Amino acid sequence: MAPKKRPETQKTSEIVLRPRNKRSRSPRELEPEAKKLCAKGSGPSRRGDSDCLWAGLAGPQILPPCRSIVRTLHQHKLGRASWPSVQQGLQQSFLHTLDSYRILQKAAPFDRRATSLAWHPTHPSTVAVGSKGGDIMLWNFGIKDKPTFIKGIGAGGSITGLKFNPLNTNQFYASSMEGTTRLQDFKGNILRVFASSDTINIWFCSLDVSASSRMVVTGDNVGNVILLNMDGKELWNLRMHKKKVTHVALNPCCDWFLATASVDQTVKIWDLRQVRGKASFLYSLPHRHPVNAACFSPDGARLLTTDQKSEIRVYSASQWDCPLGLIPHPHRHFQHLTPIKAAWHPRYNLIVVGRYPDPNFKSCTPYELRTIDVFDGNSGKMMCQLYDPESSGISSLNEFNPMGDTLASAMGYHILIWSQEEARTRK
Repeated sequence: MAPKKRPETQKTSEIVLRPRNKRSRSPRELEPEAKKLCAKGSGPSRRGDSDCLWAGLAGPQILPPCRSIVRTLHQHKLGRASWPSVQQGLQQSFLHTLDSYRILQKAAPFDRRATSLAWHPTHPSTVAVGSKGGDIMLWNFGIKDKPTFIKGIGAGGSITGLKFNPLNTNQFYASSMEGTTRLQDFKGNILRVFASSDTINIWFCSLDVSASSRMVVTGDNVGNVILLNMDGKELWNLRMHKKKVTHVALNPCCDWFLATASVDQTVKIWDLRQVRGKASFLYSLPHRHPVNAACFSPDGARLLTTDQKSEIRVYSASQWDCPLGLIPHPHRHFQHLTPIKAAWHPRYNLIVVGRYPDPNFKSCTPYELRTIDVFDGNSGKMMCQLYDPESSGISSLNEFNPMGDTLASAMGYHILIWSQEEARTRK
């Protein structure tokens, strides 16, 4: 299909706000912040969250005092410490820094809620965000320039998937309710349409891209998954699920390995070299509820799934068809809320996910906070919770940048950037 021009590209009005410092807040405003639960203060109100099927462990995780990383590395160099112990030490040190994370900056650029989020692969302070109205913002919060803003079509234009082009980061792939999966640049030009439904009854809900295999995969709302190469050639188009495909993910280490999630209450794992039809999956992972997401860990050895009710699962490559652990967690589905999706930390074996308190959840407490929760990917234990009383909505999407030191959250109309308080002081 010939390239065409998007409706409008413009700079946003002033949308970047500095949060008020603590001195300007009233004691009543600061009181909820004291309830921020981190590692050493996770308390009994979260005990139910740790009641997971994980080696029989129970109760909140208490971090030991942080050891010297330099000493641990020196011990490893001398052969007295294993590499896993070094990794554990680095993760422990990072978890201690999370206690000082605060909102560095915030933006509210859209007139509809944010629906997708993607970090720039090489610029740690640049993030792209899509909205339910089809708007897309490219925001480098490390500089004072206004973000780049691409205007969408409004109702019916929801951006359901967003990925930077790994071969040219001035471009991005997007799937949308417009009925297309496309490649475009940040000037608003559509460079190539990879998939188009040509009907208002079918739209695309998920997207992933592989640089090494030069593949694009996208799923739609009736269960079809389409595999294409980066030149736009369709390799196959098959109905792999009975209902909407909410998420597709290519394994970062074995890019012929594909995971698909659906509201038909299954996650399926496929070998792209052997796909012949809907029954040619390697594994089918049944869930109790519809599934919002299925994400491979950065090393490709684990799979993280988020359902639409109250369960997060971790699967291991050693036995894909049996979950390594189940984490009870409230994040129920609501029509006017962007589906909550758990995500991996890019460097450590940690899971980050937004909390939507549910009065029917067994560990729910009165006036429970809408926190961002961090779990240990090995034990399933709650390690930390982030909360800001001035931004107390539900954070549906939460992702760390590739360096792993900054967190972006999509909370309704707002985009929040979390970082260490020291970083905010330097700004």
